[in-house]
Amino acid sequence: YNKHYFAMDIDPKRIYVGPGTKELIFNLLEILHGTVILPTPAWLGYLPQIRLLKKNFHMLPTQANQKITPSDLRKLALRLHDRQKILILNNPNNPTGLLYNRLELEEIADVCKEQSIAVISDEIYAQTTYDFSKFVSMGKIYPEGTFVTNGLSKSHAAGGYRLGYVIFPLHATDLKAQFKKILATEYTAVSTPIQYAAVKGFEISNEINEYFEITRNIHKIMGEYVYKELSKMEGVKVTKPEATFYLLADFNHYASDLQAMKINTSQKLSEALIVHPYHTAIVGGDSLVLERTDYSARIAYVDYDGVKVYENYQKKKPITDDDMIEFVRTNAPRIVAGIEMISKFFEKLKKDVVNLSSKRDSLSIQN
Repeated sequence: YNKHYFAMDIDPKRIYVGPGTKELIFNLLEILHGTVILPTPAWLGYLPQIRLLKKNFHMLPTQANQKITPSDLRKLALRLHDRQKILILNNPNNPTGLLYNRLELEEIADVCKEQSIAVISDEIYAQTTYDFSKFVSMGKIYPEGTFVTNGLSKSHAAGGYRLGYVIFPLHATDLKAQFKKILATEYTAVSTPIQYAAVKGFEISNEINEYFEITRNIHKIMGEYVYKELSKMEGVKVTKPEATFYLLADFNHYASDLQAMKINTSQKLSEALIVHPYHTAIVGGDSLVLERTDYSARIAYVDYDGVKVYENYQKKKPITDDDMIEFVRTNAPRIVAGIEMISKFFEKLKKDVVNLSSKRDSLSIQN
């Protein structure tokens, strides 16, 4: 599977299977020594694991393009005095939907070699890369220092099956022995029925290739629609997704208006959007390892009946831009409504702030 899709001819002795990549990442953090470098914004699951294990960690905020840079990584690594550091690299990225290309990975790998940084490369969204030819595994770029994690949950839409795997770096004999002891103690083995399902899922076939292609195209169509619609909103900055089924929307343009209406944190923004009449769920910045007052949010675009959407795509593949817009509106009305509700929320917010200001001015004149 890895040889066919990711051009990595892996010795099976380097691969360990577990009940999902989440647990495998936790186990890796258990055995690896050193301070953890966590790029932000980040998937909400990393930080609780780091804290539970009481590991030292440093955030590495991304720049305007929402990707870490080699220079920023080097500067942070030079401040750390650990013999080894650990970088968690999520590629493709949740929550931004962005993809690190080969050159970017090579530049990051150069810094990792120079500064003794081991990489946990979380590649669970690899198969969702819209133009799959652009995906390159960090395990191929930096095989001597990268732990690659992947699994069934995103590529095969099988999150509940809980099966993931980790590819160990070359020559990591001692670490493999430690890891094996931990796995034997914690869960012994993945459930046998799930293993049989995974064996079938990891087979190379025309059927699975067609499935990957169609699901990528559906994610891309939905993502481009959401990106374009959110980008129409005044002052909103949006990442243009290249993979996954998420993007990051930055609503900080409205920070002063939100604060004027007592919406002082990203959590409060999430709460304001989920209630009537908006009924729209977002994941706020504080859950993405950003500041509580950062009004960025992860927007997911998979709120539809997957079976029906897949079948409708097979029946009539959308070709033109108009076809794709119609495809979204027909097959994902809740996504369309959700984006409209976000827009209406901020339109009303601006009006409410103006009205509040007018009332204050009126009271001031009366006094």
